[in-house]
Amino acid sequence: MPSIALVDDDRNILTSVSIALKAEGFEVTTFNDGASALFALVDDPPDLAILDVKMPRMDGMELLRRLRQQSDLPVIFLTSKDDETDELVGLGLGADDYISKPFSLRLLIARVKAVLRRKQLTAEETEDADVEQVTVCGSLEMDEARHKVTWKGDDVVLTVTEFIILNTLATRPGVVKSRNQLMDAAYSDQVYVDDRTIDSHIKRLRKKFKKIDADYNSIETLYGVGYRYNEA
Repeated sequence: MPSIALVDDDRNILTSVSIALKAEGFEVTTFNDGASALFALVDDPPDLAILDVKMPRMDGMELLRRLRQQSDLPVIFLTSKDDETDELVGLGLGADDYISKPFSLRLLIARVKAVLRRKQLTAEETEDADVEQVTVCGSLEMDEARHKVTWKGDDVVLTVTEFIILNTLATRPGVVKSRNQLMDAAYSDQVYVDDRTIDSHIKRLRKKFKKIDADYNSIETLYGVGYRYNEA
């Protein structure tokens, strides 16, 4: 039974979303602020966390920022309606997805299931395999079975969505992938996302690698076309 942590200061949302998730078979733990959720999410991480952005004591942005220092826990953000800044900042911090308030419970559940399926994809594909599935592309190594990424021997912690996007590019170096192709790879459940979602994930990927190697430039942008991975 997948476990979900729901963090929101609105009791109506905590109640309605919990009921909907439990009806789908999820185990749900609720918190009404980021500070009370932080240690629980680190010490006993769920399979996925749903975080509201605006909360007292510690907001969702700060909670995610602290989580990303030590965890690649899949996270969906609940943002204010039409607040593009929340969405872009959340994706920049490493959120896997976001949904704007007010939202449909059916849509939220679809997004939850999509992120969880992406998380489990690598393990499911390698259950019956005897040979390790490791992608090596220049200084990059990606171990799908262990969800492990290294650059020049140093570990790089990626979210599920970031891993899928990078793997899609790196498995065919030099081949241009459009934003639509990357969206199809990362969001294969027909869940709508727009172009800026992919752009934000690419920006976050570059930032993570540049922390390790200031000269990192393997992900190339072809304006008006898409992205490609340069092995050299």
